[in-house]
Amino acid sequence: MRGWWQEFTGLVLPVECAGCGCPRTELCERCRGLLGGAGSVRRVRPAAEPDGLPPVYAAGRYGDEVRAVVLAHKERGALGLAGPLGRALAGAALSAGAAAPAALLVPVPSARSAVARRGHDATARMALAAARELRRQGVRARTVAVLRQRRPVADQALLDAAARLANLTGAVRAVGGRAGLLSAAPVVLVDDLMTTGASLTVAARAVRAAGGRVTGAAVVAGAEPVN
Repeated sequence: MRGWWQEFTGLVLPVECAGCGCPRTELCERCRGLLGGAGSVRRVRPAAEPDGLPPVYAAGRYGDEVRAVVLAHKERGALGLAGPLGRALAGAALSAGAAAPAALLVPVPSARSAVARRGHDATARMALAAARELRRQGVRARTVAVLRQRRPVADQALLDAAARLANLTGAVRAVGGRAGLLSAAPVVLVDDLMTTGASLTVAARAVRAAGGRVTGAAVVAGAEPVN
């Protein structure tokens, strides 16, 4: 119900760009361009790379507008932004290994409490949009949301890189009847942003433990490109 109401009100009430605040548009052309695409994808990595972090590719550069768009979708329920965010992620997913005849997009899981508070799973929503875009481009892509946090974890925003990794280690696993699909095709992990790489590292470990092969990860934005 919450998602339906937000989508409806977005149609009848004045809106402003989620990135820069430009009036009368949910996402202006400039901010849409900042999200990037296939032509702007680059390899990114954190300052201290965790052991087991797969190659990570970002669609756009991290900046105020991109961060604002991601947060508007995730925290403020601007559900219409899933489309452009997903299309941006599709370009990064191609570089991360989704160019094979078939690929699985696996969203990095959020805590259940966070999903309940937001009223939607933002990362899974973006992954679905990215898979649709990849299928439009001829890649047999599908989203398999099988990773779950098996225990409560601390708020990552309050932790440094080493503490984030320790906080999440052992907390994520593949569950459910669809977990067996992870061995059917190459896996590309999907998340909104990459900072320390802890979440992607732990997610990659969980996929590998379930028999999957992680070729890379796709994010909207991350650290500076590798030289």
